Amino acid sequence: MQDANHYLGSTARYRVFTATKYVVYALLSLNVYLFLQEELLALEYTFTDGLQPGQLIQAFSATIDTAAWVILLLMFELETSVLDDSRLQGGLKWSLHGLRGLCYLALGYAFIGYYEELVTLYQVTPLAATDACTLVESGYSLLIDLDEYLPLGAVNCATVGAPLYTIADFGILADGETLRSAQWLAWVDLINAADWILVVVVLEVEVRLQLRGDLSDRVMSATKLIKFMLYAVLFGCAIYWGFAGDLLDFWDAALWLFAFIFIEMNVFEWQHVSEHEQEQAVTA
Repeated sequence: MQDANHYLGSTARYRVFTATKYVVYALLSLNVYLFLQEELLALEYTFTDGLQPGQLIQAFSATIDTAAWVILLLMFELETSVLDDSRLQGGLKWSLHGLRGLCYLALGYAFIGYYEELVTLYQVTPLAATDACTLVESGYSLLIDLDEYLPLGAVNCATVGAPLYTIADFGILADGETLRSAQWLAWVDLINAADWILVVVVLEVEVRLQLRGDLSDRVMSATKLIKFMLYAVLFGCAIYWGFAGDLLDFWDAALWLFAFIFIEMNVFEWQHVSEHEQEQAVTA
């Protein structure tokens, strides 16, 4: 186990640090349920004829993505903070790596889902009608926001602008402004997912090098610069979701950025303690 108490300066601070960290992890686990709930509601308006196996990832991309990230986060927590380096060998080491590999596959799968959702939002057909209220009896659903829909009715039809479009084969109606907003949010989802994959690749490199004893200050400086740029993009995505009013995505993004601050501190302290132990071994 890496001695984070050394870095934080006191037992009290270490306890507060640990408690805060695990509260954040618990809230991220709760977000899996919140995304599942959101996507189940959206499913009532999208794949109404039944969900095929190949469509599963498009329907539940955020749920699968978040669940995989929570498991992956816990794997990094075990390796960088909980488990002692001497235990990260043999069967346990390969079990952790195997589970992490499955998480990476799930993240790649979720990325494809975000891409397919983005493509779907560009598969639109313009309608000749300019007044949505004339289509109330046609059985359309109304796009409110990305993954948010309502049945088109006599009340909400008056809020729909022009021009009008239908999305793919879903029987979903959207005006131009709402459609563009949803497309931009889908782009942000895709960029965010790709950026997080790059972050975890850099972290994976750091963990592997640290386990081999090759995580030098020079390498840490290089990876720190790369991660600064990657985290800046993630911060930008979070800000966009906040201004766009997508509160769940904004809340989730903020929590993940906060969670990975803890992982970064774990890695920093892990390297610091390892260097200290090596110095003691040399002078002994």
